[in-house]
Amino acid sequence: MARVVLASALSRWLPASAGRPSREIALDVPGARLDEALDAVFARYPNLRGYVLDEHGGVRHHVAVFVDGTAVADKRRPNQALSERSEIYVMQALSGG
Repeated sequence: MARVVLASALSRWLPASAGRPSREIALDVPGARLDEALDAVFARYPNLRGYVLDEHGGVRHHVAVFVDGTAVADKRRPNQALSERSEIYVMQALSGG
């Protein structure tokens, strides 16, 4: 199973019982591809889907996703292959000037 880590800034989208505020949440989920692993996370936390993905299933501009330490190259098609030991980090991206 892949491990998905949700950065602490995403805790506002999770129910209070999911974890302490301002702490990372780590989940082990099934999925041979990134989109499948994310779907498993959204099955547990449906409110998170609209914050992370747009209406076309792409990763939103204000969200950063890393797989095994490398930023997802194509945010419009987050379907890259995962290994059973992949680590996926989902976090709020910083922007501004």
